[in-house]
Amino acid sequence: MEFCPRCGMRFILTRKRGGEGITYVMSCSKCGYEKPVEKTSLTLVKIVGPSPRESIAIIDREAKELRTLPTVRMECPRCKNNLAYVWQVQTRGSDESSTQFFRCTKCGYTYREYS
Repeated sequence: MEFCPRCGMRFILTRKRGGEGITYVMSCSKCGYEKPVEKTSLTLVKIVGPSPRESIAIIDREAKELRTLPTVRMECPRCKNNLAYVWQVQTRGSDESSTQFFRCTKCGYTYREYS
C-alpha cells in the first residue's frame, strides 16, 4: 500500500490506454498525482472484489450445505413439507421491518414473508 506524497491519500491502481498499449499507474483520487508502476511490481498486485453473482446471493451454497440455519414448522407451498430453514434480511429501508425468508428442507424451494 502506498500513499500520495502530496496529500497523503492512498493510491489506487488504474489502467491507462496509450500508444504503447495498456499501462498501469498508481493514482491519487484526491489531487490527481500519478506514479508509474514498474512491470516487475505488477505480479504482486491482486485486485480483489466480489463477483456480481456473490453479491446477489441471499444465502450461498456453502451455508446451505452446512445446515446451520434455524428451522421452523412452516408448510411448503410446493411439496407440503412441514419444516423449513428461516432467516431474515433487511431488504427495504432501515425504518421498515425486515423480510423473513424460508427454504424447504425437503425440496429446497425458497419463499418469503413480509412483516
